Formats: sequence, structure tokens, C-alpha cells
Amino acid sequence: MTPTPRLLPLLACLAFLDPGLRGADAAAPPVVGAEWGQVLRESRTALSLQVVVNPLLRRGSPIHAAAFQAVADLGADHVRFVPWLPYPRLAVAALEPFDGQRTSWDFSLLDPLMEDFMRASGGRPVMACFSTIPAWLFMTERPVAYPRDPDEVTWTYTQGTELRPGGLQELGEYYARVAGWYLAGGFVDEAGRRHESGLRYRVSHWEVFNEPDLEHQMTPRQYTERYDAVVEAVRRVAPDLKFVGLSLALPSLHPEMFEHFLNPANHRPGIPLDMISYHFYALVDQEQTAEHWQYTFFDQADRFVATARYIDAIRRRLSPATQVALNEIGTILPGDREARTRDSRADPDIPAEYWNASGALFAYIFIETAKLGIEVVSVSQLVGFPTQYPSVTMVDWHTGEPNARFTVLRLLHEHFRPGDRLVPTPSREKYPNVHAQGFVTPRGRKLLLVNKRFRDCPVRLPAPVAGGTLETIDTRTGARVARTERWSGDTLVLGPFAVAVLSLPD
Repeated sequence: MTPTPRLLPLLACLAFLDPGLRGADAAAPPVVGAEWGQVLRESRTALSLQVVVNPLLRRGSPIHAAAFQAVADLGADHVRFVPWLPYPRLAVAALEPFDGQRTSWDFSLLDPLMEDFMRASGGRPVMACFSTIPAWLFMTERPVAYPRDPDEVTWTYTQGTELRPGGLQELGEYYARVAGWYLAGGFVDEAGRRHESGLRYRVSHWEVFNEPDLEHQMTPRQYTERYDAVVEAVRRVAPDLKFVGLSLALPSLHPEMFEHFLNPANHRPGIPLDMISYHFYALVDQEQTAEHWQYTFFDQADRFVATARYIDAIRRRLSPATQVALNEIGTILPGDREARTRDSRADPDIPAEYWNASGALFAYIFIETAKLGIEVVSVSQLVGFPTQYPSVTMVDWHTGEPNARFTVLRLLHEHFRPGDRLVPTPSREKYPNVHAQGFVTPRGRKLLLVNKRFRDCPVRLPAPVAGGTLETIDTRTGARVARTERWSGDTLVLGPFAVAVLSLPD
């Protein structure tokens, strides 16, 4: 379509604001250079992922072995294991209250999942988040029902906001018994009977609940009281554990949660504030495609990074020794809402380029949050699928093969670790289409490049390079492995939604 005369001034303005909108001959490639002789900060950031329990991770699933093998092959620290609410029988170890004679403790469905996860972790530090609180601990109009089939999904289990009388103590005791089962060989139940597990798994961090701003809609006071009760009880069982608090879904909407929780004066004496966590998902509208994601995803990411800076200012003021985990980072398509209610065998229509766009978003957030010194940044989640959140999956739910989101994490994890030095790298303000960050690592100098656009974007280095190695994941490479090539020159072209690591010779 030929632009009308009335549109020409607008198009000229857009081209001026965004060089990527100009023709290839109208704008020279941006020069992306790092100041290798200076240090911006030492990285603290470990890259990881979360594993959310669901039927496809159970033994007998066609992707069970492949999914856990992907975790083992990655070799990441601080992988987060989350038995979660859509499948109460896979998440809650006591689904009925003690009636004065009988208890309902049953770990038979949880144990194989935990065993397979711990085997895949290979002895590395892990985070356990037994996130779903037994519904009977809350005051509700009627007992909360749950499916008899452990593989049947429900989204109505987390009802109630106020604990029942005596519930605060019962809450701590419940989690102490779960911790006793997995970390200390067993526990004594409400009737005084000993349950032996023989299990003594090594877990580094215990996260207290998941997204309490949504699940049971806890106030700052409620969450802090419940955190303290759980931590105090669990520490008696596992005194060496570190604890993770908050785990907020919508951190930008709840600054009061950080202000209250991070103030030691609001806690019981001796309660540790080892780490806080919170989450981010970029969301798009039904009508949007990759042409829109290239702007929507990264605009929302910038707002999230601004939120992270604000939260970090609160943390430094109130509890500077507390660490931070961003243990759910991802993107969600609007079709997931429909997928949560339909047959689990019905596949949503997710374009292949979506996985690359989501991977590029994660790489971008890694760069910006590593600059803040955040300790853990994790992709969400290993397996998502219809009846849960299919667009957050990192592996194909039919084959277990990694998609581009997992491959981007693997590429970043192979190259970037805590202790690397970030160097000044002009990028976001100067180059709107390509983001870059230089790292000096024990393995040499690395330039991480992220193409935020759904088109080729050329970039130029300040001087020619001879004998470098370029590893790239973009919409043309396929999902499973990065394209690796020996690279020389001063200009390279990043494919659509590319994440690339240029390893430079000494």
C-alpha cells in the first residue's frame, strides 16, 4: 500500500524515533562496544528455572524421562520445586483434618515426584516450595472439594482468607511435618504416631507459600504472621535451612508487602529474612502477534525492571542482608485462560516464533537484573500444558524436547555465572532494537546480544574481531540447539528475536 501524503510526516517521525523502521540503506548499523577495562559490578546472578508439579511429570508420562533429563543436563543451582494447587493430590500431604483419631497423611503421590526431582538436581542447591496450604486450615462456608483423580485439574482449592481457630499453630505444624518427612527421616503426627520416611534430602532453601497476594489474598500482617509460624516450626526440624519469603505475583501493586515483611520489627524474635522472591510475566492481548510482541514484551519488561529497582531500595533500607530471587520469569498468551478449562489433549495454536520472543525477553531481564545484583533469576516453567499454562512451558508436552525458551536458558547458563564481571556497555537508551552486555568471565570476554525485534538487526563492533565464536538462537536456528560458528569481522546480523553470545579472543 502506498502511503498517502497525510501519512508521510508520521512515517518520517517514526523512522527518526526507531532506526529499525528505516530501510537498510537509510541507517548504518549501531556500533555496540563494551568498555572492557572497567567494571560495572561483579555478578551475583545464578540462572535457573522452576519445576511445577503436574501429571506430565509423573512416572508413566511419555515425557517424564525427557523432562527430568533436561533438568539434569542443565545442571543449574537453585531450581525451584513447586507442588501447586491445580492438582491438590499432587501438592497437599494431608487433605483432611485430624478428627481426633485418624489422620490423612499420604505422601504416596508426592514422593515419586520429589525423588525424581532430587535425582535430577544431582546434589546441587534446590528450593522447595510446598506452596499449597491444606484448605481445611481456612474458614470457609463449606468444606473445599477436590478431585478424586490426582490428574484432574481444579482452580477452586485455595478458598478462604482467615485461618480457623488454632490454625496458625496448625499451619506451622503441617509444614514442620512435611519438612520432617523429606529432610529428617519422618515425623510424629497429631495422634502421636511416628511416620518413618527414611528420606533425608538436602534442600538449601524453603519457600513459604506461592503468590499469597493471589492465593488466599493475604495482607502484609497475615503473611508475615504465617511466615513466622512456618519458619519457627520448620527450623526445629531442619535448623540449617534458609527461607524464602513473599513470592509475590504482582509486586508492583503491593509495595506495602515489602515494607512490612522486610522490617525485622514486624517479625518474631530470631526469625531470619534470608531471601525474598517475586514474579514477572509479560501479558499480551488476544489480537497481538509477533509484530506486537516485539514492543509489548520489552515495554513491560522495562516497567518490571523499574519495579525491581524500587523493591531493591526498600530491601537495602530495611534488610540489606536479604537476598532476592526472581523465580518465575516468563510470558503468558491470552489463550492460556481458555486452555485451563478445556481437554488436556487439545493443543493451543502457539506460533513457533513465540518461544524465541519469550526467550529473548528472559535474556533481556537477566541483563538488567544482574546489574542490580539479584541472586537468582529463573525461567518459568519446565512443563506447562493445556489445563495449566501451555505458553509458559520450556519443553514440548508431547515429546519432552526443549523449546527455544529452554535453549536460551541453557546458552546463558553455559556462559554466565556468579563472579563474572559486568562491564559498562551502552545499550538500551542508545540502541532501541538491540540490547547488549559485556562480561569478563573466567572463560574469557563475552558479549551478550539480544535482538528485541521480529526482523534482522545488524550491529557493528568498534573494531574488527578475528577468531571469535558466535552462538545464536533465533527464529531460524530451530529450538533444540544454538547455532555455533567461528566468527571474524566487525559487523554481524542478528536474526529475529536472536539471543547471541560472542566469545572474543584474548
